[in-house]
Amino acid sequence: MGTAERVLAYGGGWLDRAGPLRTDPTRLGELFAEPTTVLLAMWRDRCLVDGDGPVRLSAERAALVRSAAGETVFLGLDAEVAVFAADLSDLPERSALELAGAVRSVDVRALVGRLEPGHAAVQAYARGLLHWHRQQRFCGTCGAAAVTGGGGHLRTCTGAECGRLLFPRIEPAIIVLVEAPGQSGCLLARHAGAAEDAYSTLAGFVEVGESLEDAVRREMAEEAGVTVTDVTYQGSQAWPFPAGLMVGFRATATSDEVRVDGEELLEARWFTRAELRDRVASGRSLGRVDAIDHRLLTDWLAEG
Repeated sequence: MGTAERVLAYGGGWLDRAGPLRTDPTRLGELFAEPTTVLLAMWRDRCLVDGDGPVRLSAERAALVRSAAGETVFLGLDAEVAVFAADLSDLPERSALELAGAVRSVDVRALVGRLEPGHAAVQAYARGLLHWHRQQRFCGTCGAAAVTGGGGHLRTCTGAECGRLLFPRIEPAIIVLVEAPGQSGCLLARHAGAAEDAYSTLAGFVEVGESLEDAVRREMAEEAGVTVTDVTYQGSQAWPFPAGLMVGFRATATSDEVRVDGEELLEARWFTRAELRDRVASGRSLGRVDAIDHRLLTDWLAEG
């Protein structure tokens, strides 16, 4: 296993997802009514927070929130305590805050440094699942309305001749640390829309009929004109913003020639470990601190 698997943000969630309970609506109703049950409140992909962090509602307030929620989903069990999430996106933001007893709404990614990894994982899980429900209200095959089931992990088309089962979609993407021949440097790129001196590793979505390793080779060739070998898995990270799964790799370039596409990438160049250490010393981050590219880069830097 690659070193990138160590405690990445949005992974390592401590919930038992309790899949068998999803098919028992009676038991889920009983669980929701228990006084110890916890409800997480979200509004348009944002956590509702008070002075202590994301609000965790129980008992009477949870029942009120559920009655106003567009969707309420079962996330799983924290030991014997059931955990649900409710989407208040249909309400104005102020109304959602007041109902949940929150003071503001915050993106999960802005909270990750303040939360234990497991708590961040649960918040991201709730965000991703509720986002999917808002985007999948109708069947993509026949256009009929789709209704929620499976504790919020399934929607079913109501079309008389269709009845298609719809599951939350996952969008896999590869993210790659490319080493120069002889391991003398790594390839970083400036993406379209990025700041003048903002460099990161290369990434791209996996296409239909393509293995993860094939996606690595294709994306590196298309975006940076680099042919790579020795494609090695490093780890993966949940990235529900809105539905990603980031799969980290390391690969070795067959030459140091770089030719960017000029569309997704504006420039790309090789960085030595000394240059990256200088960037860190000057206060610049190696990628997003909550993302797997940061781990790929820091691991590579530590090897030197």
